[in-house]
Amino acid sequence: MTELATPLSSTARTRLGRKRDRAATDRAALHAILDEALVCHLGLVVDGAPVVLPTGYGRAGDTLYLHGSTGAASLRAAGAGTEVCVTVTLLDGIVYSRSVNNHSMNYRSAVIYGTPRELTERAEKLHGLRVLTDHLAPGSWEHAREVNAKEFAAVTVLALDLSEASVKMRSGAPADPPEDVRGVEAWAGVLPVHTTFGVPEPAPELAAETPVPAHVSGRKPAPGR
Repeated sequence: MTELATPLSSTARTRLGRKRDRAATDRAALHAILDEALVCHLGLVVDGAPVVLPTGYGRAGDTLYLHGSTGAASLRAAGAGTEVCVTVTLLDGIVYSRSVNNHSMNYRSAVIYGTPRELTERAEKLHGLRVLTDHLAPGSWEHAREVNAKEFAAVTVLALDLSEASVKMRSGAPADPPEDVRGVEAWAGVLPVHTTFGVPEPAPELAAETPVPAHVSGRKPAPGR
């Protein structure tokens, strides 16, 4: 079975309540969003209070990897069996309509539910760290020095299965009613939003003759951005 033919899960939590026509139903759409975005939001309840934190992540197959300090209460709770909700959003444009009420955004978003598993076996934990590094800073795993024992002990790596997830997206022009299209002269359309990388800025103490490596200077946004 190809990825395109693999459906997303359908549960009470992943079925859309509104704008159901914006739902994507294949798993490839979920993977594409996760592979393009760089930041997710990790939501969970810690000590009776809701917490939502932005964090980096990486994906390999149908597993999402998250990491952070071993001292982080959110990571400790998530690794101890607390259920989480992870969200990712890509903003593609601001939609200007003829009425303020119909203004909108073009976007692609993913929501994942599940209970993460803390990685404790060395090879599996190193794999998770490499997946995270390759997603956020491709090429750095081979270029930079290896993780030392102190760093390895100070980081928590979690694995979250992507089995329960939903995808919602909007694209295209404003959806103005016919009476506004005929009778309102206000400008309507889409203002695209693009994410780009700038010129690399070397660290102050870096030797002046140190060249910018190709995996940094050649970094480009993922397709579609």
